[in-house]
Amino acid sequence: MTGASGVMGRSAISALHAAGHEVVGLARSARAAEVVTARGAQPHDGHLFDRESMTAGMQGCDAVLNLATRVPVGTSALRPGAWRANDRIRTHGTAVVAAAARDAGVPRLVHQSLSFVYADHGDDWVDEHSSVDLTRALEHVVVAETHVDAFTRAGGQGVVLRLGLLAGPHTSSVWLLRRARANRPIGFGAPDSWTHLVHIDDVGTAAAAALNVEPGIYNVGAEPVKRQDVVDTYALVAERPQGRFYSSAATRLGGQRLEMITRSQRVSSQRFGDRTGWAPQYPKLTPDWFDGVL
Repeated sequence: MTGASGVMGRSAISALHAAGHEVVGLARSARAAEVVTARGAQPHDGHLFDRESMTAGMQGCDAVLNLATRVPVGTSALRPGAWRANDRIRTHGTAVVAAAARDAGVPRLVHQSLSFVYADHGDDWVDEHSSVDLTRALEHVVVAETHVDAFTRAGGQGVVLRLGLLAGPHTSSVWLLRRARANRPIGFGAPDSWTHLVHIDDVGTAAAAALNVEPGIYNVGAEPVKRQDVVDTYALVAERPQGRFYSSAATRLGGQRLEMITRSQRVSSQRFGDRTGWAPQYPKLTPDWFDGVL
C-alpha cells in the first residue's frame, strides 16, 4: 500500500485487517514506519518514485493499493506550485507503481482517483458513463487513470475508485471548521448545486471491497448533497447559525483548481455497491461525521 501512513492509508489498513488481510505499507521515513507499525501493518522502506524498491516491497502481495497523495490544505492550495508534488505523485508515481506491480507479478492494482473529473451535470445523476470535463488542473488525475488502464490492458486487474471530497477526521475538515467558527466563508459554487463527499472511514472499507470487484472505474461516496447543506452542517458543528459562501469573484480568482470543486455533481455510487455489496457507514452527511474533529 502506498500512502499507508496517510489518512486514507490508515483507514484502509484498519478495514483490510478487519477483512482478514495482511498489509505491507510503504514508509519512506522513520516516522511513517512508526505510524504503519502502530496500525499493525508491516512497513517497507522504499520510495514511490523508485521502481526497484517498490517492486521489492510488492513481492508476494496479492494486490497493490495506490493511496499516495500530497494535497495542500486551505489557502495554501492557491499558492504557485502548491500542487506540484501531488501532481507528480499522480502522474509519475502511479506509472512507477503500475510498472512495479507488473514486475512483481501482482495481479491487482487499486488506485484512488477523484470524481471531480465529471462535468457539471446540474441536477442530473452522474454515473461512471457520464461525461467528463478535463482541464489542466485535472490532467494529472486522468493521466494516473490511464496508467491503471494500461495495467489492465497488459493482463492485470486495474480498479479505479473515483472518491468524493474527503470529510470527517481530516485536515481539510479541521480547516473548514475553524473558518466556520470564525464566521468566515467556506463554501464554493452555487448553494443549490450538488457535491460528492466521502467519509474517511468509508474510504478504507471501499478499498477493501475493491479487492474483489471486476476491473473498471467506480464512484465511491455518500449520498450526494447540496452545497448549502454542506456549509450549514459545518456551521452547525462550529456552533454558528449559518454557513457562508465565497463570492463568485473570489472563486474565479482561484482558477481551474477551484472551478473543479464548484461543479454540480450528483454522483451515484450504486454501481460499486451493487457489484461488491459495499455500503458506506456514513451514507448521508450529518454533524456526527465530525465527532471529535475539533
